[in-house]
Amino acid sequence: MDFTFTEEQQAAAEAARGVFAGVAPDEVPSPALTTGAVAEGLDRALWSRLAEADLLGLLSAEAHGGAGLDAIALCLVLREAGKVLARVPLLEHSAAMAAVQRHGGPEQAERLLARAGRGELVLTVAANGRTGHDPAEPAVVARRDGRAWLLDGVQTAVPWAFDADLIVVPAHLGSAGGERTVLALVPRGADGLEAAEQVSTSGERLAELRLRSVRVGPEEVIEAEGAWEWLHALLVTGTCALALGLGERVLRMTGEYTGRREQFGYPIATFQAVAVQAADRYIDLRAMEATLWQAAWRIASGAPGTLPAAGDVAVAKIWAAEGVRRVVQTAQHLHGGFGADTDYPLHRYHAWAKHLELALGPAAAYEERLGDLLATHPLG
Repeated sequence: MDFTFTEEQQAAAEAARGVFAGVAPDEVPSPALTTGAVAEGLDRALWSRLAEADLLGLLSAEAHGGAGLDAIALCLVLREAGKVLARVPLLEHSAAMAAVQRHGGPEQAERLLARAGRGELVLTVAANGRTGHDPAEPAVVARRDGRAWLLDGVQTAVPWAFDADLIVVPAHLGSAGGERTVLALVPRGADGLEAAEQVSTSGERLAELRLRSVRVGPEEVIEAEGAWEWLHALLVTGTCALALGLGERVLRMTGEYTGRREQFGYPIATFQAVAVQAADRYIDLRAMEATLWQAAWRIASGAPGTLPAAGDVAVAKIWAAEGVRRVVQTAQHLHGGFGADTDYPLHRYHAWAKHLELALGPAAAYEERLGDLLATHPLG
């Protein structure tokens, strides 16, 4: 497998580094761990800079003002976002736009993509189901009402729901609809939609959405077969990219700290016990990276394989969920008392890492899914 990035993909990553260079998460302690307060909404100034750098429409076609790139380019940009804990819905917004581009109709694309690419329209996705662990599709049920649809159900831990203009909600049709799932583009202020505030591990504001006969027109629904499965795979893979960027930044912070912290007249980085732990975490990050690019490549190319793309996504998720946890735990250990200081930046990275780990879900669940895929698609 050749993981060499194209010039366009590298240019997107370089543009992201330029935009995120002005973000200083080290100076912002975790609000939930210091004052108990909830973080403010999305960083509008950063959102505008991302739009000006043409990074909000990476996956949109050039006809809609986008860059026409792929999931690999998006993950390269998300990796940079993870390094600075960027407080913008870049993943959810980009994934929702990609779903409209790939599975929506021409009218939907014409109406939404150009505005979303300019940052005028903010999109997010309700992907966590009723409890945060169940599949999202059974949490909301859609039924026909003439040409329109009515939505009922609950979605928990929806990111950026109080800032977004449109929320992409997967809705299950039940046995009468052939067990299919549609994607409904629900306006934030829709009648029958209530949002109860929740707070993430990182202190960010989430929402529990309660839908009671929320009516959406046919122009606000994506009915294409497999649209939700594809969108969910992209969201998971993008979360793995955020975890990778965060982990790389934390390991670098740890290397800088252990290089200057001395005991017995020597930097502790020269001690074998410290070096071995840091090396193990470096291996974790390289495994996270390799499995991430494999999953992103499968999503971007649609290339066939012995296993469905869901298998590559499952492997990437297993490594990301376990790897990012091990990286921040080792960082806390090697920082000693500084790691427990809420005024020190590592504490904020730890909180975000735990949020990403919980968002990815337990690795054991994906190991079980991978086992099921191997049972139905034998490698021999």
